[in-house]
Amino acid sequence: MTGTPVTGTPIPDTSTRMSSDQIDAFLAETRHAIAGVIRSDGAPQLSPVWILCENGKIYFSILADSAKFRQLERDPRISLCIDAGHPDARAVMIQGTVELVREKSAWSEDVAWKIDCRYHETEEEARLYNSQMKSQGPSALVVVSPQRIIGRDFN
Repeated sequence: MTGTPVTGTPIPDTSTRMSSDQIDAFLAETRHAIAGVIRSDGAPQLSPVWILCENGKIYFSILADSAKFRQLERDPRISLCIDAGHPDARAVMIQGTVELVREKSAWSEDVAWKIDCRYHETEEEARLYNSQMKSQGPSALVVVSPQRIIGRDFN
């Protein structure tokens, strides 16, 4: 009966916790995240996003006319789950709030370009993807300010 003292109070399990350095290294690798936002009826909406982690923030792009944009505009709370994928049993869960950046600037365009490049093998592929996305309408940059980060390593 490990993990429970005689008094019955659970002992927090820290054996699977990732350190800050381990979390940073994990997030530096190219991974998909599942973003959880809150719909107007209170139900969760989950969707995959491509992310960039820099300067203590997480960034991703979305279409400005999407349901996800409207939901985040109404309620800026977000959860992200970044999973390593089988057989690697690591994951990082992030809870935070977002800022939506609609105005294009050199900075926002640079961040969006970095995201595109992370998920494509060549610059040419990234440019083609970027062009296809621009044809779908205006986009916004989502800037996530983490309030809670939990990393787990079950390997």
